[in-house]
Amino acid sequence: MSSGGAEDDIPQGERKTVTDFCYLLDKSKQLFNGLRDLPQYGQKQWQSYFGRTFDVYTKLWKFQQQHRQVLDNRYGLKRWQIGEIASKIGQLYYHYYLRTSETSYLNEAFSFYSAIRQRSYYSQVNKEDRPELVVKKLRYYARFIVVCLLLNKMDVVKDLVKELSDEIEDYTHRFNTEDQVEWNLVLQEVAAFIEADPVMVLNDDNTIVITSNRLAETGAPLLEQGMIVGQLSLADALIIGNCNNQVKFSELTVDMFRMLQALEREPMNLASQMNKPGIQELPANSVLLIYLSATGVFPTGRSDGEGPYDFGGVLTNSNRDIINGDAIHKRNQSHKEMHCLHPGDLYPFTRKPLFIVVDSSNSVAYKNFTNLFGQPLVCLLSPTAYPKALQDQSQRGSLFTLFLNNPLMAFLFVSGLSSMRRGLWEKCQEYLRKINRDIAQLLTHSRSIDQAFLQFFGDEFLRLLLTRFVFCSATMRMHKAFRETRNYPESYPQLPRDETVENPHLQKHILELASILDVRNIFFENSMDDY
Repeated sequence: MSSGGAEDDIPQGERKTVTDFCYLLDKSKQLFNGLRDLPQYGQKQWQSYFGRTFDVYTKLWKFQQQHRQVLDNRYGLKRWQIGEIASKIGQLYYHYYLRTSETSYLNEAFSFYSAIRQRSYYSQVNKEDRPELVVKKLRYYARFIVVCLLLNKMDVVKDLVKELSDEIEDYTHRFNTEDQVEWNLVLQEVAAFIEADPVMVLNDDNTIVITSNRLAETGAPLLEQGMIVGQLSLADALIIGNCNNQVKFSELTVDMFRMLQALEREPMNLASQMNKPGIQELPANSVLLIYLSATGVFPTGRSDGEGPYDFGGVLTNSNRDIINGDAIHKRNQSHKEMHCLHPGDLYPFTRKPLFIVVDSSNSVAYKNFTNLFGQPLVCLLSPTAYPKALQDQSQRGSLFTLFLNNPLMAFLFVSGLSSMRRGLWEKCQEYLRKINRDIAQLLTHSRSIDQAFLQFFGDEFLRLLLTRFVFCSATMRMHKAFRETRNYPESYPQLPRDETVENPHLQKHILELASILDVRNIFFENSMDDY
């Protein structure tokens, strides 16, 4: 507002408008800044706090729309300030998505971020000699790119990357800043993330088909009528990634990104989601899933025991620190690895149904579980090594996780194919759905399978992970390049091989899929004869 005598000329109503706007703006900033103090787990505190923050930002957004002319004239409201409000609302929706995995909130975040770009709210920032405002604009671009990646809007991502590149070039040219290297690294990470998929699906005009790997209505194999399975339901998931040198963007490694999508549904109507009551502690009949994608840590000293801390586990910090840790172990090898998540560290979680996926060079450490509390417990474990021809692809994500996220793409990759026409892709996808249905029958009809598998089989997401795991294991056992035991996935409890991963009926299906792709020659015709 103007100072001095001019202020007295402002009508009372307009002065109140500016005062109310300032109050809402301050309140919104206060609530938004408080979000970082909320615990990263649990639902009780954050949901009510998010609700209050949403309410204030909704009022602020509507208020500036209704009183734009007064705020322009009396407050000096700038377009970049409107963009900041919209950006904060986009961030709120994104963080709500992170807490709930409801993909509908991603669409809402996308709407607000798109509006900022379409209405050029940040366009005047470059004319002001304030580098901190330009950084706000760059951060907006980075956040928008993350949301578009998660929504598989790859065409928009490519446009945004070009715009961000131009903005970074202008920013570093105008201001002598120390963060130029960091922003260029952001561009490199996005470019690598976009190119992580090893196979391209092409339309007839050679444009790339964008495929979604979230659960759709027809995604998981349906349960047969009368099929007896457990009534457990996936309620929460912890997704942990710490792979050395793997492509990542915004703290999401490729493996984490793929597993996120494997545990989410296609976006639904948001109104039906907003009214869902918040879950507190895990309710009855619920499952916690823990996904670990991390560098393996192996025991350094000799151990007389075979307990849950004697087999190593996965890395929990940076590689540099573990090297320092190794030096310590050499001085005192009686100590266990400190920077390592051991199987024993997960024992407290086994008081309730627990489903674990471990993708690591030391995944087999998690075979050494003891089910202390008698609750359903399953561990799906990656191969600990891959054939040499596939090892140099590890930067672009793990093959095991790719099978759990997009089994057809993984099958094409191990078959040496890098591109495919859309028609053939859809034909193979339909055949793979048939294979999944048959795998589901193999598991539920097995007479010797551990009941833990069937107790998880009632949940769509876990059923899909289990059938994809069997497909992955069967494929690798038949593939001529995968000849060592460490090349194969394992599980705890063990699956009966002859009824599942080495079942002749399933092997026949895999050979038929290979025939459709004209790659049958890289698979053994009857792998049972080659053991």
